[in-house]
Amino acid sequence: MNTQVRTALVSTAGHCKVACGFCFRADRAHGFLDTATYTRTLSRLREAGVEGVCLTGGEPTHHPQLRQLVRLAHQFGLSVSMVTSARTVAEVIALSHVDHLLANVTVSADSQGAMLMGRTTRTAASGIETLRAISTETKILHVTCWGLGDDECRELAALVSEAGVEVQFSPVVLDERALRRDGKSVQDYLVQHRLDADLLGRYFHLSERYRAYLGELRDLQLPPAGGERWSCRSATAYVSADGHIRRCPYGEASVSVHTSRATIGQFLTSPAQDHVTPDCAAICRPSAESDDRTTSCTTPA
Repeated sequence: MNTQVRTALVSTAGHCKVACGFCFRADRAHGFLDTATYTRTLSRLREAGVEGVCLTGGEPTHHPQLRQLVRLAHQFGLSVSMVTSARTVAEVIALSHVDHLLANVTVSADSQGAMLMGRTTRTAASGIETLRAISTETKILHVTCWGLGDDECRELAALVSEAGVEVQFSPVVLDERALRRDGKSVQDYLVQHRLDADLLGRYFHLSERYRAYLGELRDLQLPPAGGERWSCRSATAYVSADGHIRRCPYGEASVSVHTSRATIGQFLTSPAQDHVTPDCAAICRPSAESDDRTTSCTTPA
């Protein structure tokens, strides 16, 4: 299947101070994406027909030249969005300096159970406070869910309604190693997904797309005997902080932005060779306006 690449996730930093216990970032390193590499990346993406970029991390508000990153994308005619965990005063100030230039901002948060599992402090309430502080027209709260309770869902629904922001949900995605560490079986894990979705459905309208995604995760975790994982169908490319482009964040095939135009163009327009895994299925989902599953530019920050 040949899917035209329309958007790109751009990692602005190889490190992240949040360090979620359930993080499934594809790469980790020290340092920030430099502007020369980024500028060349934007040029090559635009030539390949990419229409927008999403700045992700690490944490994009930590980049010392964040405003320049956003303005450079606009100079190439690309729309810009951002995924952030911004909570501190310094992070929110950095975000507010570019908020009017962003098509949308997604602030990551975790349910109480997910915070315990991931050892994070990204509450939904603090995420909404960040969204209240910025002027971007489209504001999205993205909640990673695990072990939800009725009171928690009720409070979350009230917070979202009062703030007037969009909300999107993702279940915690664990690999086999993490499941063994937590003493859970794949079946336990999938049952919790269903229980959380059923509870969310009491307070939010969960689209069929979201439920279909849960079904995809089930099929990826428990594939039929002899079955093969399906090929990548994402319209989103991934750019690492060191300037390598992949069709899938976890794909082995990559191309450096410093190689030739022809090589990059062929890489982005040829059918993807990667196969879908639970991790990349959580990142690369089809876009849907006002949908309750994450958009194609959204990854936990």
